[in-house]
Amino acid sequence: MSDDHVYLTLAEDHGDDARWAFGTGFEDPLHGVDTAVPDGVDVAELAACALALGDDALVSAQRLAEWTTRAPELEEEVALANIGLDLLGQTRLLYARCGQVDGSGRGEDAYAYFRDADAFRNVRLAELPNGDFAFSIVRLLVLSAWRLALFERLATAPDPVLAAIAAKGVKELTYHRQYAADWAVRLGDGTDESHRRMRAALAEVLPHLDELLAAAPWFGIDATDVRDEVTAVLGQVLDAAGLPLPEVLPLSGAGRDGDRTEHLAPLLAELQSVARAYPGATW
Repeated sequence: MSDDHVYLTLAEDHGDDARWAFGTGFEDPLHGVDTAVPDGVDVAELAACALALGDDALVSAQRLAEWTTRAPELEEEVALANIGLDLLGQTRLLYARCGQVDGSGRGEDAYAYFRDADAFRNVRLAELPNGDFAFSIVRLLVLSAWRLALFERLATAPDPVLAAIAAKGVKELTYHRQYAADWAVRLGDGTDESHRRMRAALAEVLPHLDELLAAAPWFGIDATDVRDEVTAVLGQVLDAAGLPLPEVLPLSGAGRDGDRTEHLAPLLAELQSVARAYPGATW
C-alpha cells in the first residue's frame, strides 16, 4: 500500500472487510499509517482532541453495552451493541493517535484500562446511568448529533490521521443519529406513557447540552456553527415527535476539565477490573 493512499484506505468503506473497524489483524489499529505530525499542527491540541473524543466514545460504548439483555426487543439489543462497537472502534483509533503524539508512547489499553476517573476527559453526559430506554435514546440522539456535526468538520482537520478517523466515523455516526431519531419520534408520538417518558428524558439530558456544545473548539472549528447544526437537528426531530423543547438551566462544571460525576468511577471499575487483575495479559 503506498503512502499516497493510506489515509484514504483508513477512511473508506471496506464492506465485509473489517480490517479497520477495530484494528482486526493488527496490534496497532493505525498500522501502516504515516504517523508524522504535519508542520504547523499543535501537538498538544491534537493529543487533547484525540483523548477527549476517545474518552467520550469509550464511556458511551460501555453504557450502551449495559443494554444487552435489557433492551425492549432483541433487535434493539443488537442495534445498541453494534453502535457501541462502532464507538469502540473510534476509541481505539483515537487512543492510538493520542499515544503517538502526546509523548507518552502509550498504547490504547493504557488509556482505557489504567487511568482513574479523574484522568478521563469525556463529557459528563456520557457517564450518567442509562435510566429508562427513553433516557438512553435522548442521550444517544444528543451525543450522536453533536459528534456527527463535529466529525464532519474534523474530516478536514490539518492532521491527516485525525481527519481520516473522523471521515470514517461520519458514516457510522450518521446511522447512530438516524437510529436515535427514529426511536425518538416513535416514542414521542406513541402512547401517553412513552410521550411522558420522553419529556422526562429531555428534561434530564438537555441541561448537559451547553457543556457538550462548548466542547468543540479544536483546530479552529466554529463552536457556534456546531451549535446551530445540533439545535436544528434536535428541533426537527422533536417537532416530528410532537415533543416541546423544555426550558432548562445549564449545569455548571465541565467534564473536559476533569469535573466528574459520581457515576464514572463505578463504570470504570467494572470496565477495567479484568485488565487490572491480570496486567499485561493477552488473549
